[in-house]
Amino acid sequence: MKKELFPFIVILLLAACNQNAGSNTQTAGTDTTTSSAVFKPANIQEQVIYSRAMEAVIWGMPAVNYQLMYQEMADKLKGGFNQILYWPELLDWKNQTLTPNPDVIYLMPFFNTKDVGPVVLEVPPADSGRLNGSVMNYWQAAIEDIGPGGVDKGRGGKYLFLPPGYDTNKVPKGYIPLASNTYQGYALIRSVLKSGSDADLAAAIRYSKHLKVYPLSQAANPPQTAYVDASNIVFDATIPYDINFFKSLNEMIQAEPWLERDRAMIDPLKTIGIERGKPFNPDARTQEILNQAVKDAKAWLDNTYESMPPYYEGAHWFFPATEETHQSLIHDFNVPDSYPVDNRGMVYTMAFFSAKHIGESQYYLMTIEDKEGKPFDGSKQYKLIVPANAPVTQYWSMTVYNRDTHTFIRDAKWMGRSSQTPGIQKNSDGSVDIYFGPTPPSGGESNWIPTDAKGQFEVLARFYGPQKALYDKSWKMGDIEEVK
Repeated sequence: MKKELFPFIVILLLAACNQNAGSNTQTAGTDTTTSSAVFKPANIQEQVIYSRAMEAVIWGMPAVNYQLMYQEMADKLKGGFNQILYWPELLDWKNQTLTPNPDVIYLMPFFNTKDVGPVVLEVPPADSGRLNGSVMNYWQAAIEDIGPGGVDKGRGGKYLFLPPGYDTNKVPKGYIPLASNTYQGYALIRSVLKSGSDADLAAAIRYSKHLKVYPLSQAANPPQTAYVDASNIVFDATIPYDINFFKSLNEMIQAEPWLERDRAMIDPLKTIGIERGKPFNPDARTQEILNQAVKDAKAWLDNTYESMPPYYEGAHWFFPATEETHQSLIHDFNVPDSYPVDNRGMVYTMAFFSAKHIGESQYYLMTIEDKEGKPFDGSKQYKLIVPANAPVTQYWSMTVYNRDTHTFIRDAKWMGRSSQTPGIQKNSDGSVDIYFGPTPPSGGESNWIPTDAKGQFEVLARFYGPQKALYDKSWKMGDIEEVK
């Protein structure tokens, strides 16, 4: 079809996409050049490739997020399925996953039941230590939580990850069955420190090694669990907003059966060259279209991220998922008349993992703007007052991330401060002042979190063992303010 014969509605839709993609001029690192200045479809076929590629990015974000983490483990560390990826110390900046927690010990068992059948995850009781986390399918939808806030209630147990369609009547007694609709999955597990002392850090590391993973078929004589140490590499699982996104998406399509809810994506993905049983090999022009579509999808998702409603009235803290997404994660996206792929896509641009029962063990609030509503500038100085009597049974923390990538700032001396940070200073009323900026305040470094003077940043507040006052908002944090 000739360009001059385009339906008028197609032109309007393209203009709307271009305007939206170029509207987010405040986001650090976002390509704010409008599509119309870079990408001009030659015909209706190219326009369809472009629009369907954008939808594929939004829909496929959680699976690509997962695939990137597993692939980094396999490529750089030669690790594999039914092993535990772990960091045997507190995280530093070399962990380039999305908004990780620098105040706990991280363990990530990766499962695949396709060839070996059901896989066992042995979780120790919460006696000499404490674990919390969630077991998820390939789409990062939580199947169940573990630890004191999970189904074992801190007693420990043998969780059993089941292949799609597995007869639960075949599950032996003594196991906690986790029925999954995907072969692959993983758990994000944290060994929580009792305090910030060296002794409690060492205890949390020792306790973390009590986890075991093995196929059920080998339960009579389990092999030794393989722990894959990621602490000495730059573990980079940032989302690639280029053709590599679609390469990762193709890996998922080839590896896993279609879920019934997603069958409507079969034809749209064929349009962009992704099809079960066939190689993904787009020509040069299609690659150009896909590269532009993924950039514009990022701009749109960033815009969605910046539009989340505030948690506290009149302040800029927010919870980064809608209640609709929360309910869908709890029910594995089987809520009638609901499939919030847009908000889900946004969530997995800036985080990985989902809890089955968010709020039982931990809760999160994010902020990307100061009290005046301006994006955080890494070259400026800021201050936050954390009120006394924070509603937690374990600890609270504040962590800084690169606003564009949602990862730790590279080469940062440290990334956060918490109520367990050794030497942190409290005010006479029990409140704590936290400072953000490229250099420490005159009072010293104990309450300071460094920023990158060349970029923007965001702050994530964590509450471990959250209590009622956080949810009824009788305890409230104010905004972060610029110190001029």
